[in-house]
Amino acid sequence: MLRSSIYHRPKNNFAYAYDEETLHIRLQAQKGDLQDVTLIHGDPYIWENGEWLYSTSSMKLVGSDDLFDYWQAIIRPPHARLRYGFICNDGKESLTYTERGFFEDVPTHCHYYFAFPFLNKIDVFSPPSWVKDTVWYQIFPERFGNGNPKLNPTNTLSWGETPTQSSFFGGDFEGVINHLDHLIELGINGIYFTPIFKAMTNHKYDTIDYFEIDPHFGDKETFKRLVDECHKRDIKIMLDAVFNHSGYYFEPFQDVIKYGESSKYKDWFHIAKFPLNPGNQLSYRTFSFEPTMPKLNTENKDVQNYLLEVAEYWIREFDIDGWRLDVANEVDHHFWRLFRNRVKAIKPDAYILGEIWHDAMPWLQGDQFDAVMNYRFTNAAIDFFAKKQTTVEQFQNELVHVLQSYPQHVNEVAFNLLGSHDTARILTVCEEDTNRLKLLYLFQLSFTGTPCIYYGDEIGMTGGDDPLCRKCMEWDENKQDLELFHFVQKLISLRQQSPAFSKGEFSFHAINESLVSYRKTLGDEELLIIINPTNRSLKVKFPTSFADSIDLWTNKHVSNDLMLNENEFVIMRKMK
Repeated sequence: MLRSSIYHRPKNNFAYAYDEETLHIRLQAQKGDLQDVTLIHGDPYIWENGEWLYSTSSMKLVGSDDLFDYWQAIIRPPHARLRYGFICNDGKESLTYTERGFFEDVPTHCHYYFAFPFLNKIDVFSPPSWVKDTVWYQIFPERFGNGNPKLNPTNTLSWGETPTQSSFFGGDFEGVINHLDHLIELGINGIYFTPIFKAMTNHKYDTIDYFEIDPHFGDKETFKRLVDECHKRDIKIMLDAVFNHSGYYFEPFQDVIKYGESSKYKDWFHIAKFPLNPGNQLSYRTFSFEPTMPKLNTENKDVQNYLLEVAEYWIREFDIDGWRLDVANEVDHHFWRLFRNRVKAIKPDAYILGEIWHDAMPWLQGDQFDAVMNYRFTNAAIDFFAKKQTTVEQFQNELVHVLQSYPQHVNEVAFNLLGSHDTARILTVCEEDTNRLKLLYLFQLSFTGTPCIYYGDEIGMTGGDDPLCRKCMEWDENKQDLELFHFVQKLISLRQQSPAFSKGEFSFHAINESLVSYRKTLGDEELLIIINPTNRSLKVKFPTSFADSIDLWTNKHVSNDLMLNENEFVIMRKMK
């Protein structure tokens, strides 16, 4: 037994409260090393005749990646506190792993063991439950629909021309309102808007005034009508908060430019020296090295108060349902804790989503974000299905690693996207192979979390990196891939028809090294989804427990001699 590979930490993704009564305990061990693991657990205050009383529970192997196996037990301590350890068996020896190390004999005193001191209700991470049932649609407002030409900026181009990084096409709120039926038909019930506040650029990530709608999009009355029309259709609204940096023409920054060290706003930013130098040798910190996006000093009390009032204002006055936080990992944790407290105080079920492209556990402990944009999922799915750069084993290893990096309730609301305004169009990444994209959509919409579709991807829009990924939405049905639209529409409808398809417990199920196969289980419903991503037909041997099951996609019985052609799949459903 390789003791050095066995790891547990009584916090974060290894030991956490899933709800007010339930603890999830996980153990990591070298892949294939252990045959079984038993959890020792008991209340630290329950003793009898001078001996600590404990129970044992078998742990379940819930996943494996290229290096490790992950074991899990679900425990409901009757008195909300727990001491625990692990009996690790590799078939040759059995050792008890505790906070103090490994022992050949089971220690009899609870002080040797890991501790979950108390399951306090206030510490239980509780993301908004509605997010689990939400399919998001990301809208870049300047490119979705031009509903009011009177608002057009100067030099507005004709709708559908090739965009540049500085071009305008006149997209606005009226354009969104006019096309809400498209979203309803697709099955969308959440919209994520990139920034809508007053700014100079077409992308609006250079905010001038956080309390004002950009006049090219409309006014507050129109935005309120948009929110109301969405809510009438049970569509949630999430806005983009750019709190890491402001725009160059943000009034406090202009004041600093004008008055220098005498400006009352000089501490709102990270300034090394005066006068400010927006050239190659920046004298102030920015987003990346972009001189028009000065970085805000969120440790400053006045900045905190300003931005926190912004966060409250758009919820209080317009009843938005969530905030997506731009460049969230470059803002201090203290500010995000303040942000969460203020937002949740005014709307407890608001969704707080951080833009973080890497491991985000420090932000997902219940005191900051509800979720992050799950680019680790995105990259794994794209590398396998779209680019065909990884094997089935590598793909599965990476996703198991992602799932085990976070608690289960974090995974359940993870924001799973395939593309955005920051990436090339997903169909372009798929080399315009619609079959690859369909399999990507199948996996995305059946994976754990809340999926997001970038506007136009559902009708087969193409385009490389910025600015080509920000083309105008194509509204001419003769130029839309309606077959792809109906494919995505049907997948979304399956999320509504089958609770297991959208929210079931996820686990890979090995059938064939060339096939992707996984189970989704919830209550009495169990699905086995098998995907053939290869360019050849493959015969499928599936578990006998799924004999005579129904294919959820075709609503037909699954044949015992199932053959999957290239890029085909089956969604086998059985009731326990």
